[in-house]
Amino acid sequence: MNKTIHSVEILMAEDDPEDQMLVKEAFQEAHLCNDLWLVEDGEQLLQFLRKEGEYENVPKPGLVLLDLNMPRKDGREALREIKSDPKLRNIPVV
Repeated sequence: MNKTIHSVEILMAEDDPEDQMLVKEAFQEAHLCNDLWLVEDGEQLLQFLRKEGEYENVPKPGLVLLDLNMPRKDGREALREIKSDPKLRNIPVV
């Protein structure tokens, strides 16, 4: 039986560089080959998901890792917008 493995693009919204590094290191130690994209606040997160501005050519992530306490727009507010948008609501957010 042949199994096809599909890599999922992961988007992490995290403003703390140390937390970003910890996640990157954990992915490396687990030998995950997923592409990890980084944004630093809720505004950038929504621009990425909506492919606006500098993010117009980014892939659609299959998973969002969301920090709740970020500048400009915190994770709770960004999550409300994601889940209220029919084009984004199906993306899993952790």
